[in-house]
Amino acid sequence: MQYSSPVTLVLIFYLALFSVSTNAEITEKKTTLDDQTKVAITIYNNDLALIKDQRKISLDKGNNRLAFRGVSAKMRPETAMLRSLTHGKGFNVIEQNFDYDLLTPAKLLDKYVGQPVRLVTTNPATGNETKETAIVLSTHQGVVLKIGNRIKTNPKGQFVFDNIPENLRDQPTLVTQLNSSTSQAQQVELSYLSGGLSWKADYVAELSANDNSIDLLGWVTLNNKSGADYNNATLQLVAGDVNRVKEQTKVAHLTRQMEYSMAADAGSMSEESLFEYHLYSLNRPTSILNNQTKQVSLLSANSVPVTKELILNGANYYYSSRQRQIAKKLKVGVFVQLENKKKAGLGMPIPKGIVRVYKKDSQGNAQFIGEDHIDHTPKNETIRLKLGDAFDITVNKKQTNFAKRKHILPGKNAFESSFQIELKNAKSTAVTISVREPIPADWKMLKESHPHKKVAAGTAEWKIKVPAEGSTVLDYRVLVEY
Repeated sequence: MQYSSPVTLVLIFYLALFSVSTNAEITEKKTTLDDQTKVAITIYNNDLALIKDQRKISLDKGNNRLAFRGVSAKMRPETAMLRSLTHGKGFNVIEQNFDYDLLTPAKLLDKYVGQPVRLVTTNPATGNETKETAIVLSTHQGVVLKIGNRIKTNPKGQFVFDNIPENLRDQPTLVTQLNSSTSQAQQVELSYLSGGLSWKADYVAELSANDNSIDLLGWVTLNNKSGADYNNATLQLVAGDVNRVKEQTKVAHLTRQMEYSMAADAGSMSEESLFEYHLYSLNRPTSILNNQTKQVSLLSANSVPVTKELILNGANYYYSSRQRQIAKKLKVGVFVQLENKKKAGLGMPIPKGIVRVYKKDSQGNAQFIGEDHIDHTPKNETIRLKLGDAFDITVNKKQTNFAKRKHILPGKNAFESSFQIELKNAKSTAVTISVREPIPADWKMLKESHPHKKVAAGTAEWKIKVPAEGSTVLDYRVLVEY
C-alpha cells in the first residue's frame, strides 16, 4: 500500500478547495426571449418540430452557468445543441439539464416533503394570524403535516416557504454548464427537436354549377401546444412520412385556454424538394403563440377541371355461394376527379389533408356537399374525392341463378352465377354509371347484356347509360374457378 507525502496531501486539499470555491462563485446567468434575435421553426406532419433559437448574450470568460429560458416544454433534451455563432472557438458545453418541472403550489409543496415550512392561519372572528412551523410529511392524496407533537392532515391556511428549489422553474428552462473564451457579447444558437408543434393541410373547394370545375383553396393549420411562444418566426413545413424511433416516455406539457387566429393573405408559401419529401416555406415571419391555432394560405387555384363519376362497387363474396336474399338495394357513390397538373391550374406537390367541397344553390348560397381525405399527392397525379352517395339513383341487385360446375382438376371448385342489376334514374337528365364487380380467382364471362371491360385482373367494369326518369337492366353470367 502506497502512502502520499504530506506535501501531496496538502496540494490535493487546496486543489479541491479551489475547485469547490470556483464552482460556488459561478452565478447563474439567464437568457430570455428579450435576448432573442431570430427563431426558425421547421414543423413535420407527425407532431415533431426543429427549433433554432438565436440569442445575443454576454458570458463570463471561463466557466458559466446559463439558464436558457422560454424553450419548449416538450423539448427532447437529448437533441439539444448550443453553439456560438460568433465565438465558436473556445465555446464548450460541459453539462446540460432540462428543467420542465414547473412552479405551482402543489409542486412547491412536493419539493418540501421532509422539510420545514410555516403554516399561517387566520382567526375569522378576530382576524389575528397564527404562524406555526411544520414538517411536511406527505403530499400524496392530500397534505400531511407534523406540527410539534401533532399530526395534521389537509390543514386550512397558507404555506410560507423560505425559498424556491433550484430545479423548480416558472417556465421550461435548459440549464447548461459551459466554458466561454470571451466575455464579449456573442450570438448563440440553441437547436433542438420538440413535440407539441404540428401542422396539417385543409382544402376548401367550390364546385361549379355544371359540375365540371372547382375553385380550390388550401390552408395550412398550425397548432402550438409546446408551452412556448415563437415570435416573428421563420416558418417551414415538411410534407412526407419521416421515419422516427418510438419514444418510451413523454415530456409533461402545459395547458392553457386555446386561441385562434387566421392569416388572410393568399399565395404566401413557396415549395421545394427536400430529400424524398417536400418543404414549404412561409415567405414572411409569423408569430405562433402557445396554445394557439393559426392558419396560413398554402395554394389557390380557380376553374380547375373536374369530372364527375357515378360508381357502383360490388363485392366478391357472392360468386361462390347461393344468395337467399331475393334482391338487395345498393348505393351509388358520387366522385369528382381532378388532375394535379400545371395546365389545370395546379401542378405542385399537395400535402395530405381533408378536402371539403361546397356548391352554390339557386339562391347563390354555398352549401356543403361532402368531404374526403387525400394523401400526399405529387404533381401530375390524379386526385379522386368521394363526396357521398347519389339520392336520385337507386340500384336493385339479385342473383338469378347459381350452380356448382365440375372442375377439370381434382380438388378444385367451379361455380356459375347469374346476376341481374336494375339501375333507376329519377333525374331529369340521363346519367352514366360505372358498375365495377370484383370477381375472384379465375373467371370467364359467359353471357352479358352490355359489354364489359376487364379493368384489372379481378375486376369487370360496365359503363351503363340510364335515361332520364328511366331504368336500365344489366344481366350477366360468369364462371368462377378456384
